[in-house]
Amino acid sequence: MINWMKFRWLYLLISGTVIITGAFSMLKWGFKIGVDFTGGVVAEYKFPDGKNQIFKYSVLKDTEIEKIRQNFKKQGATEVSFENVGPSIGQELIKKTIYALLISATAILFWVAYQFKSIKFGISATLATFHDTLVLLGTFSLLGHFFGAEIDFLFVTAMLTILSFSVHDTIVVFDRIREMRKKAGANFIEMANNALSETMVRSLNNSFTIIFMLIALILIGGESTKWFAVALLIGTISGTYSSPFVAVPILVTWDEVSRKLKSRKNV
Repeated sequence: MINWMKFRWLYLLISGTVIITGAFSMLKWGFKIGVDFTGGVVAEYKFPDGKNQIFKYSVLKDTEIEKIRQNFKKQGATEVSFENVGPSIGQELIKKTIYALLISATAILFWVAYQFKSIKFGISATLATFHDTLVLLGTFSLLGHFFGAEIDFLFVTAMLTILSFSVHDTIVVFDRIREMRKKAGANFIEMANNALSETMVRSLNNSFTIIFMLIALILIGGESTKWFAVALLIGTISGTYSSPFVAVPILVTWDEVSRKLKSRKNV
């Protein structure tokens, strides 16, 4: 049996390094905000090779818009759509996204705590989902600064999607720990190690099928879905990591500390 929990400090160190790096990027460079939030122009053109591409611009003057249209016309591109997007949509979306994250995190916390009859399980699962959210936000801040990745409607969709993926894998591991708790003769760390050993291959196989699909979408998909697929890929990798290496170590450490505190009180 692999002693997974022996390296708890390393798992949390890796997560902390990624989150701190992302936090630094968010504080220093912020995000490259798409026109869905700031307002501007979204234009779609079809080029002679048959490929459609979407271009996004900040608020433009009429002369600038006409110049862009003439430039595409010279390239032989056909205008499919040319729309103005108001910033009020973006402000409303920010509010709804925050509400959705808070509601989903709260629901996950209480539902997991209820199902496993312990608030420790609920909080550990919720912290793992927050871990994935911070990893995705920090990574996109870096990608926005160095590669121009934007925060838009599709990013919000991807962020909410990965929360369900992350908590699904976490519940699978937690459920195995709960089954083992019914058996006598094993301490909590041993149960966690056994649960991870028994579920690791299943989780990896499930994640790799999704990762392969997303990589294919990034490589051969259109420009409009590229960063959406990248966000899902980051979330999938982070969710696969956080279930065994964030949620379970937090749960084990919490159980260990609480037992030590109880033993001191009884002395």
